[in-house]
Amino acid sequence: MNKRFSNQPSQPRRSSKTMLTRTLFLCCAGLVTGLAIVLLHAQQPIAASAQGIQKQEDQLIRDFKLPSTPAEAPVYRPQAPVYQPEPAPAPEPAPVEAVSEPDIAPSEPVASESPAPAPQPEKKAETSQKPNVAPMSQYVLAFNRSPAIGNRFRLQGTYAEARVGFTRPKNWDVKSAKAVIRFQHSPSIVSDKSNLIVRVNDTSIGSVPMNLRNAQIGEAIVNIPANLVQDYNEITLVAQQTNSATCANPDDKALWSEVLPDSKVILDYQPQSLALDFSRYPFPFFDNLGLDTPRLNYLLPAQINEAWLTATSRFHTHFGRLSDFRSLQTSLVKDTKKFEWNDRLVIIGTPQDQPTLKSLKLPLNIANNQIMDGSKTALPENVGVLMLTTMNNGSVPVIVASGNGAEGVAKAVQFLVQPSSSQIGSGQVILVRDVAEVATPNPRSWDRYLPLQDSFKLNALKGLDNKPFKDVTVRGTSAPPVQFQFRALPDDRMLRGSSMNLRYSYSAQVNPRKSSLSVRIDGVTIGSKKLTSDNGGNNELLSVDLPPNLIKSDSVIDVAFDLYAKETAKCGQASDQQLWGTVHSSTDFNLKRENSVELPDLKLLTTGYPFTAPQDLSKTAIVVPDSPTEADVMTLLKFSERMGRLSQANSVKLDVFTTSNMPESVKSDRHLVAIGVRDRFPVKEMLESNSGFRIMDAFARESGKDQIHALPDQGGVIKSMLSPWNQERVMIALTAQSEPGLKQIQDVLTNDLWFYQLKEDTALISTNQVNPSPFDSNAYQMQFLNQSERRRIENTNTLSKARQLLQEQWYLLPIGIITSSLLLYGIAQLFLKRVAG
Repeated sequence: MNKRFSNQPSQPRRSSKTMLTRTLFLCCAGLVTGLAIVLLHAQQPIAASAQGIQKQEDQLIRDFKLPSTPAEAPVYRPQAPVYQPEPAPAPEPAPVEAVSEPDIAPSEPVASESPAPAPQPEKKAETSQKPNVAPMSQYVLAFNRSPAIGNRFRLQGTYAEARVGFTRPKNWDVKSAKAVIRFQHSPSIVSDKSNLIVRVNDTSIGSVPMNLRNAQIGEAIVNIPANLVQDYNEITLVAQQTNSATCANPDDKALWSEVLPDSKVILDYQPQSLALDFSRYPFPFFDNLGLDTPRLNYLLPAQINEAWLTATSRFHTHFGRLSDFRSLQTSLVKDTKKFEWNDRLVIIGTPQDQPTLKSLKLPLNIANNQIMDGSKTALPENVGVLMLTTMNNGSVPVIVASGNGAEGVAKAVQFLVQPSSSQIGSGQVILVRDVAEVATPNPRSWDRYLPLQDSFKLNALKGLDNKPFKDVTVRGTSAPPVQFQFRALPDDRMLRGSSMNLRYSYSAQVNPRKSSLSVRIDGVTIGSKKLTSDNGGNNELLSVDLPPNLIKSDSVIDVAFDLYAKETAKCGQASDQQLWGTVHSSTDFNLKRENSVELPDLKLLTTGYPFTAPQDLSKTAIVVPDSPTEADVMTLLKFSERMGRLSQANSVKLDVFTTSNMPESVKSDRHLVAIGVRDRFPVKEMLESNSGFRIMDAFARESGKDQIHALPDQGGVIKSMLSPWNQERVMIALTAQSEPGLKQIQDVLTNDLWFYQLKEDTALISTNQVNPSPFDSNAYQMQFLNQSERRRIENTNTLSKARQLLQEQWYLLPIGIITSSLLLYGIAQLFLKRVAG
């Protein structure tokens, strides 16, 4: 009995143990089965991917067989400029009081003997060098090259600072440097308590006592350690000056000193050789740190065709974007015999179009006007070829964009103009099989202008350096304003109700009775506020209305802190470095605007509109005569360069057509730019009698009912009008009676001083100078006419259209009020008669 009862509990335990074992076994089996299924399925795409890669490699091997031994990379050896001896020294000036290092050489202040000279060319030292070592060269950088200098560099008050920036080109090895500072100061300055301090990149390199008499001109030579010269450099000139032995008033107008614009920095450097490689592109064809103006030479093909024109125009538009605000010299050459040390050569086209390719040392062979691969087989016509080489013993770099067909040449150029594609380039030769199609941006999405959204923060805008705005802090009583671009789109019409919510902070120790904050648009104050907290402010708010009439396509907003210390100034001076103000990128804007613009208007061309909408120029086409001359092609390049400077996009889709090959769809869908002299002008509709001003045969000019004959007529004409094929498209004519007139148009398109004067719908350009100075804003005389039919292009509602109509035709408002009053009066009289009857 006891035994039977003792066996009963053991049976359930055995059963539960068996169930647990079975469960674990089934789980493990399921897990193993699942992993096996996953691995089997995963191996299939991996195997397929491996097979695909192998297939692509096999296809590449079948299509192109690269050379078994790659050619040695071409080496670019920039040659130093030709040595030019300095002019004979002037007679020794009258000596002045002894001066401690650095020495000062004063001279008589004769205005006519000290004009601001043009930038001096580099000078080559006559020193014997080894054959493989570049000779030493000297570059003279005059202060007057900086637009901030102007005719004078004035330092006012007891303590004043001024800055001048310069860069160091990428392939320069600077051996020594010095600053030649020419200055003068007020005769009332106390010499033993006043000096001029020179700093380079925040490092003091010398101090010059102000001991000149009777406003003489002094010259100080200060050596700059070579290790201080970096890619980006800043020379700071600090004037500490007083006119009293005890106490000077910092606001005294007699406290002044001036650094003359012919001061300069002299750099002794050795140009470095480098192997050409597409991983460094666009260097050395363009150097964003360069001090010299690069010269870009395009080799003309044997026969100019549309394919070459389109490819060259796109490439030069790309270089216009790279240059941005920097100058760029362009020329067309027929051969490769005459090049100077700073020239770059661009060859675009097939070997048949460019026979010169056969004479160059290239990594790929050319036979029978075909580019061959390693197996001496011609490459397919749809494959682009990019190659780098040099000429003139390595002193002239050459870039070749070629192929065995027009499609291949277009791919090669498109690879270079798209940053997303060119950044993967490497080596001295690139075979371009395919180029990714970059989507066309929104026509109103402009990189350096206001965002499309009506509400945005300050970090969506850019500062004056074209970089996204971040928190900016300024210090001191005379703190510079915080500036950022606030550029409205060309077709924006700003309305009332736009606002800015400024977020700012400021330090403690400010004097709340004197300190304030102000906001300005293009120098016009639109709001201000006192800084009232003794303990400083953190992320405070200032709301200001943005007047619609002040916001333009080139507007800049300034936020100025006027900071004063609590402590009373001693002898007119107070410590102010503890005072600071910060503008936060969290500042937000709320805009009221609508899309409305009146065309045609050459003033809009100064922003690129409407040709740069969208920014990849896909809605723009250029038309040239069937057999374009060099003047036509150069005008095409200058216009392309200007459009590149005015646009920012990840691609260039500009097209060029000749007169006989322009499709009808292009006429009706795109903005047109027509180039050519009158008797070969490609779009005759722009010179018809109903088109306003026009030039005719026999050197005739007609405007309305006026008609004259001008001989000789060497002026240029820039004319804008609505397209007869599409009233929402614009045409621009770049024309003249003769080719010298086209040269004047090229100069206007190139030079900012002249280009930004354009307005109305027609510009008549003329000059009486043989070689107009690019620094003279009046070198060209421009007359502006407003004769073309105008049309408002807008995307607004009915209420906005009615409001705009009343604003433009204001006289309709009183007429409407009187008419409606009379109508209501008549209705009221009829009603009263009926009631009385």
